[in-house]
Amino acid sequence: MGIEELQAEQRKALNRLKRARGQLNAVIENFENGGECVDVIHQLAAVTSALNRAGFTIVAAAMKNCAFSDEPLTTPEELEKAFTSLA
Repeated sequence: MGIEELQAEQRKALNRLKRARGQLNAVIENFENGGECVDVIHQLAAVTSALNRAGFTIVAAAMKNCAFSDEPLTTPEELEKAFTSLA
């Protein structure tokens, strides 16, 4: 995996994390303002999903790096442990 591809994957993950942060801020605001429980739960589910997608994007980039690099940044064992922690 080239440096440009790695940077693109990192930008994608960062954008997902920022989106999740915005969603979490909306959850907190809605909760603090006495929002409907169902609305808070739906927003919280969206945050969880966004964080999961960001995590999988990060792990996928690391796996690509490990598979295609002569000097991977992480070992296969570290990747496996990180991946299973997302489940």
